[in-house]
Amino acid sequence: MLRLDSVSRHFGDQHVLDGISLTVPDGQLLSVVGPSGCGKSTLLRTIAGLLPAQEGTITIDGTPVHGVPERLAVVFQEYGRSLLPWLTVRDNVALPLRRRGLGRAARRAEAETMLERVGLRGAARRHPRELSGGMQQRVALARALVCRPSLLLMDEPFGSLDAGTREDLEDLLLELHRGRDATIVFVTHDIDESVYVGDRVVVLSPGPGSRVVRDLSVGLPGERDQLTTRGLPGFVELRTEVGRALRGR
Repeated sequence: MLRLDSVSRHFGDQHVLDGISLTVPDGQLLSVVGPSGCGKSTLLRTIAGLLPAQEGTITIDGTPVHGVPERLAVVFQEYGRSLLPWLTVRDNVALPLRRRGLGRAARRAEAETMLERVGLRGAARRHPRELSGGMQQRVALARALVCRPSLLLMDEPFGSLDAGTREDLEDLLLELHRGRDATIVFVTHDIDESVYVGDRVVVLSPGPGSRVVRDLSVGLPGERDQLTTRGLPGFVELRTEVGRALRGR
């Protein structure tokens, strides 16, 4: 379980996060939305231990976060810059497995299995520069999942992709998450996406001093479809509620 208690963060005189409190149960996919510049990325980096919480505490399974926790993975929006250009796709995905002490052959075997799950088995020996943006993001997602994280943080991972590729990766994320124990915190600026992928949506207020203004349970069917799910009255109602919260209504 991920727990934030009155977490605040500032840079000099600029107050970014103001008393953020959240409890995220094991296995939940939490969507976080908010206006540009409200501190969504800062919140993720603080959870990841890359930035210290200057006030309040963050715990994972009751253990305070000081530095980067074990079994944590992060998928960044700038996926191309997070992949090592001199390594093949397979070796990029296998990289986190070095910490588990696996031999080279075992690392590559696990990487190829995960690449197959994200639909990139044929790209294992290619380099990131040879792939499209959507394929590169699949590589980044495979690399995050191959080490079986208990906590996965995703910072607007599909924001720069075209609409079709974005929808494909949303569905892939839901498929890969199904049946796993990983807790996911998914930051996005897209209202529809937050409802479609999430079990729950948290809305942050505009900065400075961003705080939680709405916390909504999604409650849509677990099996989701881009056309059917987005046409459900419950989906339309939820996206309207999120939109109103973002506009301060």
